[in-house]
Amino acid sequence: MTSVTMQESRHKVDRSVRDIIASARTVRQQAKSRVGVRGAMGMSLLSGLLMWLCFTPVNISPLAWIAPLPLLLLVRIEERTHWMYRAIFLGSALSHLAMLQWMRLGDPTMYIAWGALSIYLAFYSIAFVAISRIAVHRWSLPLAAVGPVVWTGLEYLQTNLLTGFGWYLLGHSQYRWLEMIQISDIFGAYGVSFVVVTCASALTLLLPHDWLIRMRLVLASTGPITASGLTLSQLVQVSVAFCVFASTLGYGYVRRSQADFKPGPRVALIQGNFTASLREESATQEEIYLTHLRLNSLAVRERPQFIVWPEAMFPWPLMKAANDLSDQELRELIPSINPGMWHDDTVRSVLAEESQRSGAALIFGVHAAEAERKSVRQHNSAVFVRPDVGVAGRYDKMHLVPFGEYIPLANVIPLMKSFSPYNETSGLVAGTKAAVFEFGGFRLAPVICFEDTVPQLVRNVVAAGSDSDRGKPIDVLVNLSNDGWFHGSSELDQHLITAAFRAVECRTPLVRAVNTGISAVIDGDGAILEPEIFIDGDVKKNPNRPVRKSARDKTTGAWHKQLNAALVHTVPLDGRRSLYVAYGDWFAMACTTATLFVALSVFLPKKPMTAS
Repeated sequence: MTSVTMQESRHKVDRSVRDIIASARTVRQQAKSRVGVRGAMGMSLLSGLLMWLCFTPVNISPLAWIAPLPLLLLVRIEERTHWMYRAIFLGSALSHLAMLQWMRLGDPTMYIAWGALSIYLAFYSIAFVAISRIAVHRWSLPLAAVGPVVWTGLEYLQTNLLTGFGWYLLGHSQYRWLEMIQISDIFGAYGVSFVVVTCASALTLLLPHDWLIRMRLVLASTGPITASGLTLSQLVQVSVAFCVFASTLGYGYVRRSQADFKPGPRVALIQGNFTASLREESATQEEIYLTHLRLNSLAVRERPQFIVWPEAMFPWPLMKAANDLSDQELRELIPSINPGMWHDDTVRSVLAEESQRSGAALIFGVHAAEAERKSVRQHNSAVFVRPDVGVAGRYDKMHLVPFGEYIPLANVIPLMKSFSPYNETSGLVAGTKAAVFEFGGFRLAPVICFEDTVPQLVRNVVAAGSDSDRGKPIDVLVNLSNDGWFHGSSELDQHLITAAFRAVECRTPLVRAVNTGISAVIDGDGAILEPEIFIDGDVKKNPNRPVRKSARDKTTGAWHKQLNAALVHTVPLDGRRSLYVAYGDWFAMACTTATLFVALSVFLPKKPMTAS
């Protein structure tokens, strides 16, 4: 055989070998892709399902301890699966759609907001996996540290970015485990989420490689990611996670044992039952007012010192005009309002008379309007009325809901005003400072509507309202809400649960008067208390139904919703102080800083490994 023939034969053999290798690689890559897509989709949907189950309405709180685990597995595996981030987005978006389904109930236009918010929140799950993978696989940081830091950092961003959305933080699921949530007075509710994800990260490390194969996250032929059994690093991480859990629980037991609740003000909470809608009028103003007056009269028999009505349930606006404005100028500002109404004191007289008749200080949810030279400022307000002096104070809501209470960029883009329920203005104007209502030696600080779900706002209200010169802290937080927009859905339960963390964070009891419910008294440990007196205001409407004497259904344990009622309770004062009030969100901000640093580090060159 000639040399040319031999070279041609050898070339054919080499090409055949290369073709075989290339074909094998293609087959392996296709198999890997099929396995990766199924595994990523399965993990993402499982995580979304577990997240939904651990919150209301299902409310299986223990599932929160494994809910992040499927996403953590996607962090743990060395190679990113095919379509992994698309799968994460789908699972998270579906989960948030299920959790936030109550948003659509107020008005058909809210379907758009429901979908948009669900999509927005889904990107946080993508960010969690992507940033965690950078930390674990690019910089070789331990998973048990990376997972909780990144999760907590992103929760802080979610609660503060844009207008913020502080709902459904993972730690909120643990509201019934009071010992576990006591660390909120140091770290905020973010600290509880940190502990839960720390434990989930440890569980992720304990899962053997065989499970990853069964979950279709890796191929069987790839071999183990780590050596058999736990490495020293993994053993240390699991041990630290256990110590974090045990320390948190121990702190909770110690902190609760230090509680020495003293009797505080006797407060009556009035709860009407009027669903709300932008398109349909559920009841006349007269009916709403008379119903609250009737419930007020029933509560007065229990001799409360304070009576609280829900947000916006007093039907007439509290109006005031600058003294130098003429009637013609007032008419030009808002043509639909008679100029004489701006100087009419009838509303203030009605409020003062009702306080005198009740023999108690009243806190009403009202619409306030102030006419100035070039504009009319409208506020969602809480007005404070004392039996001795009449109207004694007012708080204007500081954290407004976009499109619901104001229109962003309305002054820049006039067309935006067409989306506003306030036809002649740009919507409500945010208040600028907290208020303190004092009566009978007690100091109460109001927050309105969803403000009790904003941790930094409530913390600032308590800090600003405490009189350090006189040694007088805020005794009670008071929330006035109108949850009638959500028609008895799980929003009512989740709103209450979220608010309970404000009481622990600030070591200040919180009372809530909520239209349609759930009105409640929450002590400084975050315990939602059974009221001393529960007045069923629907007895006459349903004489054949047993009278409700408890805030909960005795059979199911669920809170009563969508009923007229009044709750009376002597609020327990909490003498403990809070580091969270003193120092704020230092912990969550540190986690966010670390998270953003890791995210940006992807642009840094990775230091090459030197040969030994």
